[in-house]
Amino acid sequence: MFSDFMINTWTVASLVAVTAGLVGFFTVIRGASFAAHTIPLSTFPGAAAAVLLGVNQVWGLIVAAGLSVIGINALSRRGQPDVATAMTLVMMLGLGTLCLSQIGQYSQQVYALLFGQVFGISRASITPVAVIDILAAGALLMLFRPLLLSSLSTDLLQTRYLTATRLDLAFLIILAMASAVALPVVGALLVFSLMVGPASAARNITSRPVIAMGVTVLISLLTVWTAIVLSYVTNWPVGFFVGGFGALAYGAGRGVMRIRRWKPSPIS
Repeated sequence: MFSDFMINTWTVASLVAVTAGLVGFFTVIRGASFAAHTIPLSTFPGAAAAVLLGVNQVWGLIVAAGLSVIGINALSRRGQPDVATAMTLVMMLGLGTLCLSQIGQYSQQVYALLFGQVFGISRASITPVAVIDILAAGALLMLFRPLLLSSLSTDLLQTRYLTATRLDLAFLIILAMASAVALPVVGALLVFSLMVGPASAARNITSRPVIAMGVTVLISLLTVWTAIVLSYVTNWPVGFFVGGFGALAYGAGRGVMRIRRWKPSPIS
């Protein structure tokens, strides 16, 4: 479990978990769960195109993530954000279907990007993943206060910081970066569960932003580490365990919140 090839697995998974936890916290408090579901699926065509062209899939994911952000941002200016997000997803999935049809045969790499296959991470993939994760986490921490204020009051944000439109675009870019590097670990179908599950649990446990963010990162790390161990032992997809533990974490968070709110009836 700690052999040479597994070092790549533990390294990349830990980097992805930390970034997913940081981004996931703001995804939940900003109500951006639909975008967190859409962008990973929208980056899948980039992976399929990379397989077709024979290039590193990380770069294909990044390009597709950028296109999805451009699509969501451009269409949001002309209509409702949810509709814009949905239309972007439809367009990108259509492009992915075209790329898959050109591959002409079943590809284990494409399957891994749908459902997750962290054991196939190569040493060459560590550097781009680390760089992107550091950039995403750094940008998120720099925008910590504006992002927090925008989730409470858009008017207050516009008077003290940048406009809400620019901040939304910046957050979409950060979300796209985190999604692109998380796909090889948990797969396109379950990236959003890694971001939403731990963050939702942490929000139910505490209302303090800094503590909630730390709890989110901790739950995300524990989720990914446990998923790797169980996937290694059972040979089941790591994405299955990530999704299951994400749901369990949310349920546990709801249970903690109910216990905190419960007050025994006074004895008469």
